[in-house]
Amino acid sequence: MASQQASSLDPTVARVTERIRERSRQRRALYEERMEAQHRRGVHRSELSCGNLAHGFAACGSEDKNQLKLMNSANLGIISSYNDMLSAHQPFETFPEVIRESARQMGSTAQFAGGVPAMCDGVTQGQPGMELSLFSRDVIAMATAVGLSHNMFDAALYLGVCDKIVPGLFIGAARFGHLPTTFIPAGPMPSGLPNKEKARVRQLFAEGKVGRDELLEAESESYHSPGTCTFYGTANSNQLMMEFMGLHLPGASFVNPGTDMREALTRFATEQTIRNTEPGGDYRPFYRQIDERAIVNAMVGLLASGGSTNHTMHLVAMAAAAGITINWDDFSELSSAVPSLTRVYPNGQADINHFQAAGGMSLLIRELLGAGLIHGDIPTIFGTDLTAYTQEPFLEDGKLVWREGPLESLDPDVLRPVSNAFAATGGLNVLEGNLGRGVIKVSAVEAQHRVVEAPVKIFEEQNDLKAAFDAGDLDRDVIVVVRFQGPKANGMPELHKLTPYLGVLQDRGYKVALVTDGRMSGASGKVPAAIHMTPEALDGGPLAKLRDGDVVRLDADKGELSVVLGDAEWRDRPKRVAELDHYHVGLGRELFGGYRHLAMGAEEGAGVFGGFEADDLERQQGQIHDEDA
Repeated sequence: MASQQASSLDPTVARVTERIRERSRQRRALYEERMEAQHRRGVHRSELSCGNLAHGFAACGSEDKNQLKLMNSANLGIISSYNDMLSAHQPFETFPEVIRESARQMGSTAQFAGGVPAMCDGVTQGQPGMELSLFSRDVIAMATAVGLSHNMFDAALYLGVCDKIVPGLFIGAARFGHLPTTFIPAGPMPSGLPNKEKARVRQLFAEGKVGRDELLEAESESYHSPGTCTFYGTANSNQLMMEFMGLHLPGASFVNPGTDMREALTRFATEQTIRNTEPGGDYRPFYRQIDERAIVNAMVGLLASGGSTNHTMHLVAMAAAAGITINWDDFSELSSAVPSLTRVYPNGQADINHFQAAGGMSLLIRELLGAGLIHGDIPTIFGTDLTAYTQEPFLEDGKLVWREGPLESLDPDVLRPVSNAFAATGGLNVLEGNLGRGVIKVSAVEAQHRVVEAPVKIFEEQNDLKAAFDAGDLDRDVIVVVRFQGPKANGMPELHKLTPYLGVLQDRGYKVALVTDGRMSGASGKVPAAIHMTPEALDGGPLAKLRDGDVVRLDADKGELSVVLGDAEWRDRPKRVAELDHYHVGLGRELFGGYRHLAMGAEEGAGVFGGFEADDLERQQGQIHDEDA
């Protein structure tokens, strides 16, 4: 199977994969060496002294305590993002007991190793708390490490769904890569108010045509029950990527919470993880499963589905934690060969439940496998290669079984085959020019809106845009620039509040675009938005040179973004120095000063950990050069 898959792989996918492999060779080798060393030191609690072990199971019941004394049974560590305020995480409340019970039935044990913070960008958008959002990913990774640091565990189960949570859990899992690893989702909430109607009410509110009561009613009908939000943003993109990498069970991503199927999948995931442990007899550690092929699969799945632009940062950081170096050029080249196969809001009007009903993950994976656009020969938690992920789970007399999924889409307006794609290329482009580098999500932008050349209006506070909109200052062709929004400046918040106003301007017939060193995420919609601009304005980025009225040209099709000025004039223009202290105090923001100082650029993952093995290799090579000298 492996050789057949390799020979039929799309040339672009094969070329990008090989480039990533070569670029990462030394870094990856050092990562694997370290994971093997962790394995040799002891995957499970046999390394602990009697005193250590007694502390580790003191709170357990007698049955679990007796089992933990044995070294030939598996003990699973549970890391969870549960809280009961946020709909996506609330279902996880009952998962640990289900997992513990399932483990006991296998003659093993499970312990809740630790919780990680889980914040919601939907709650914090436009608020100071959003400035902690991106950095919460790295806090989650560190909290994961703390939970697993007791070395009591033969494997780890990760309970997470949303924007920064899954990337943070993944980074933590990679640094405990000697442990078999399974990600267990909670699933999306049932469908509520149609996305088209929700967007309509938001735009009416932005224009002052409906009040806050009507807006709140529409939002409440959209986000109405436990489960993940149903639009295709970062949270649901996370689930898709986990399945494309084989870290979920087949078909597990988009099953609603509170259903018999959801519980059956959680139980089976527990059982399968025990089978994948060393005591279980089929040792499948994370570090042997996740390599450059799995990362490329995640990238291709993201592009084919029009997934969240946040992953142009998150996936870079996730791959780095596993010793793999990717960049935006890899995304761009893959996007040129990967067709757009889905239309899920904001790229269309359907939600993720509609996608699931139309054929879902099994059909999407089947299509991409058949076209040679993803690696089918990757190891998975399911015990087979990725071809098993063309199957779907079903309950037969209460027992979980997998059967082949549909061979064709049940709704071609939502999910299509490669032979009849919505577009020949993926939904993401890289922009480059004298304003730096950025990314743009074009899957929701109609062709006539993808090239904009207009004077800029500059903002350094996203809330100031509303006042300019209300005053009529933006009733013209305009490129809105929102700068000093990068990770070093203020933690790189998502700028959701801009979308309705810009959408109204576009609907009025104006040519409109956004340029920012901040984020817009998976909710990026119909207005062309050059986001994640790097270097950021605070870190020497050219956005700091722009002045109101400068003409900027954004060409999403050609990947160009430049100010229309002579080279000498642009080179010699001074950069604006912003006063940002007001961003750094209040609602805990003062605790993250060190993070802002350490943060890397967007294309490097916007994290604070450095380059993991890459830094060590650089130091080693520097020492070698010093000795040679």
